Amino acid sequence: MAPLLRLLLPRAHFLATRAMSSSAYLIHEPKYAFLKDLGLQENNKGVYNGQWMGSGEVITSMCPANKRPIATVQQGTVQELDACVKAGQEAWQVWADMTAPARGEIVRQIGVAIRENLEPLGKLVSLEMGKIVPEGIGEVQEYVDVCDFAVGLSRMVGGSVLPSERPGHSLMENWNPLGVVGVITAFNFPVAVYGWNSAIAMVCGDTILWKGAPTTPLVSVATTKIVASVLEKNGLPGAISSLCCGGADIGTAMAKDERIPLVSFTGSTPVGHKVAMMVTERFGKHLLELGGNNAIIVDHDANVDMVVQASVFACIGTAGQRCTTTRRLIVHEKLYDVILERLLKAYANVLPRMGDPLDDGVLIGPMHSQQGIDGYLATIKQAQELGGKVECGGKVVEREGNYVEPTIITGLPHNSPVVHKETFAPISYLLKFSDLDEAIAINNEVKQGLSASLFTQNLGNVFKWMGPKGADTGIVNVNIPTNGAEIGGAFGGEKHTGGGRESGSDAWKQYMRRSTCTINYSKELPLAQGIKFE
Repeated sequence: MAPLLRLLLPRAHFLATRAMSSSAYLIHEPKYAFLKDLGLQENNKGVYNGQWMGSGEVITSMCPANKRPIATVQQGTVQELDACVKAGQEAWQVWADMTAPARGEIVRQIGVAIRENLEPLGKLVSLEMGKIVPEGIGEVQEYVDVCDFAVGLSRMVGGSVLPSERPGHSLMENWNPLGVVGVITAFNFPVAVYGWNSAIAMVCGDTILWKGAPTTPLVSVATTKIVASVLEKNGLPGAISSLCCGGADIGTAMAKDERIPLVSFTGSTPVGHKVAMMVTERFGKHLLELGGNNAIIVDHDANVDMVVQASVFACIGTAGQRCTTTRRLIVHEKLYDVILERLLKAYANVLPRMGDPLDDGVLIGPMHSQQGIDGYLATIKQAQELGGKVECGGKVVEREGNYVEPTIITGLPHNSPVVHKETFAPISYLLKFSDLDEAIAINNEVKQGLSASLFTQNLGNVFKWMGPKGADTGIVNVNIPTNGAEIGGAFGGEKHTGGGRESGSDAWKQYMRRSTCTINYSKELPLAQGIKFE
């Protein structure tokens, strides 16, 4: 496989199917009965554009908690992707003619259908991705919440009426849908990111073409089945929300396809850069949600109990595989030893609660893939070679599945190359500072700009942190973790994080095109700026 094609697998790589007996698949075991409740089978088609198909490679979805096969999905081909794009264009002719509130009603029904499947779909996320059930269900709840937001938005999307300098003229801005929007999502949030994009884009009048991560295809299929059932019930074209599971060939084709005016991509910064170049080359629009090297700054007046509680979730949650996971803890020198001691105790208390993410009481699930474990081990080795000290963790856990120990590393300078590198694993670096301006500079010196948080009781420092000389990230928090964003605000980051915004606030503007319209309702033709051409 060519290097570019390898890169275009968002944060993941797929596993080719091998011959195995039907009894080997988890879908047939009683513990996983929820899979069939979602309409999944042992063998599933991975392409939908009003009808289910798929003639590409058959892949086996593997459970990261036990490395056992769940079920298979037959991916799409580039030819089937082309059929999805054409069907999406045809469906757009119907969808764009509907009023925005009418589209909002369909999205409302999708939210209801997702809510009715909240637990089974959340469990599927846990089984296939590896996050614990409360996080899996919470992710699906995000899709429900953004549907609620989009319903309200469907009655509020509007332009502006501006004063015209010309008598008898009206000047206004008008927003219209783009057409077929391509959505490429990553393994770590296989439902929520699709929901952020699709719910908003749909009320805006766009149709959706989704390529999920190759290692979470069952989530993509199950989610699409729920959405398709709502469209079918309302007599609408299924291609309003199409799916084409696949690898790098599908992602590359979407990025290069001029019929897809916007490509929303979530994944690593190197891959996102290549996607952006391909989309830009054809003058398309891209929405990028890429890497993060997120930091919590702990000032001298911080509430230590809150810091420890927030840091454990921010560093360990989802086994360190969130875009918003805290990678750097920048601690004031007066609290450094206390924070380190408290964190080591907290990590030790949490470690016994590692296990099957579907089991009650588990707080630490597995890494998603062997690729993630390899990155974890390589980064720890590099950190040690550069003089870092592993205070806890640093090892692969000897048990079934892709488990590693959450790790804290000290002794490295803030500008160490390994500290500036995002590793998608539960590794955090403890850094020291003496002055808040120094801490802000350390926060901002990395290339990524997704999320950052300051723990302080000083109101003046809060506003400095939020101001023009404060954090240069897209998400700027105070006294909460770097992760766990709500859907009401726009989600995204600056610099090498890509600059895209999804979900709430005015992120809807990314899914529409703006026109400045001047209407002359007089009998005269005055020119702007008082120009006379007579």
